[in-house]
Amino acid sequence: MSRTNKVSCPSHPDAALIEDYRAGDLVCPECGLVVGDRVVDVGSEWRTFSNDKATSDPSRVGAAENPLLEGSDLTTMIGRSSSDAAFNESGQPKYFNRKQMSSSDRALVNTFKEISNMSDKINLTKTIVDRANLLFKQVHDGRTLKGRSNEAIASACLYIACRQEGVPRTFKEICAVSNVSKKEIGRCFKLILKALETSVDLITTGDFMSRFCSNLGLSNAVQRAATYIARKAVELDMVPGRSPISVAAAAIYMASQASADKKSQKEIGDIAGVADVTIRQSYKLMIKDAAKLFPADFKFVTPIDQLPQM
Repeated sequence: MSRTNKVSCPSHPDAALIEDYRAGDLVCPECGLVVGDRVVDVGSEWRTFSNDKATSDPSRVGAAENPLLEGSDLTTMIGRSSSDAAFNESGQPKYFNRKQMSSSDRALVNTFKEISNMSDKINLTKTIVDRANLLFKQVHDGRTLKGRSNEAIASACLYIACRQEGVPRTFKEICAVSNVSKKEIGRCFKLILKALETSVDLITTGDFMSRFCSNLGLSNAVQRAATYIARKAVELDMVPGRSPISVAAAAIYMASQASADKKSQKEIGDIAGVADVTIRQSYKLMIKDAAKLFPADFKFVTPIDQLPQM
């Protein structure tokens, strides 16, 4: 029994009604009036209709509905029985569970698990996982990427989902949690965009700056300076043809070298997934006019003329 105040007794409005789950009634404790009947219990069903001794999970509600699978993955399983009525004259069981899932759904479920595992390794949200699952479902149903492995397609779908949700990850970050090469993910990425006629926003240096600086343990002042430096370098067209990731890495290197918390090119490259030589090439283009890049309120520990020259 539990008490609820959702409705009240007309004769005793202040009385806390008692809910009888077995009968589905709401009863007034003062006069015994049944205020409501046929109340549906919305709690979990903890009754099992299979072999109690052999089943450790007492729930019979099954897995959550998945709209991406055929029939929403709603199936019925026949529990084992020791009754004589469940066996024929030869002692064989009369009822069998056929394969409840088609080969197509089985492939989808396995790939969804793979996407979830990859997402867990790089701390992606469920919203991104759901979008990646939907993208893979669309590609799978369209059969437009025949010959490509499901893992490569799943990795590309996860990369696209991150871009579309506004939290882009680099190809190298996706490669690190999958068994697919960067080149293969890039190919699938282009094919999926073309097949689904979808698009992704262009990435900018600001998309990665906060995460890279946080992973490097840099202060907010250095992060703000690096963000400003990268933006100004792009606006002044100092780094033509350079990727936003390499520009962001070079900006972080420049800002950190001018501050008290200096980071090496290797440290930044390991976090950003960029080679040391790539950072040096972008930095070399930016250091020539470094005085134009720093914000006016930046507090220099190392003056601009003493910054590393490449």
